[in-house]
Amino acid sequence: MIESELISSQEELLFRLKELGVEATQSTLSRDLKFMKVAKIPHKEKGYIYIIPENANEQREEKISSIITDAILSVDFSGNMAVIKTLPGYANAVTVLIDSENYFEILGTVAGDDTIFIVMREGVSRSQLVEVLTSVHPDIRSLYK
Repeated sequence: MIESELISSQEELLFRLKELGVEATQSTLSRDLKFMKVAKIPHKEKGYIYIIPENANEQREEKISSIITDAILSVDFSGNMAVIKTLPGYANAVTVLIDSENYFEILGTVAGDDTIFIVMREGVSRSQLVEVLTSVHPDIRSLYK
């Protein structure tokens, strides 16, 4: 259901499950969502929506990609660190998508409210990092300063 619908809250998910004849408590649902590594990302109309980054189907990935495309503002570099600026509140959602890809080129990420720090592995060039990030944002090259 999370992969096929835009679910924005546990209450909404509980209601939809009940409609399908599945009884669950909020605490059980909360544990299950954590176990399944479900994340929330900002959405223009619904506030936030649930996603399953590692299991997202192609249609879902396109929806997520368009949300992320609008949220990323710029990419800049200093040494082996990249700094991605996003709209306020979007950095964590973008980082979840980047981390779920397990890029070899990225040693680690840290997200704030509107800023993401990416530490690149030794020997990885800026252009190599920008290239792998095109799977998250197809036009990321145009945001590189």
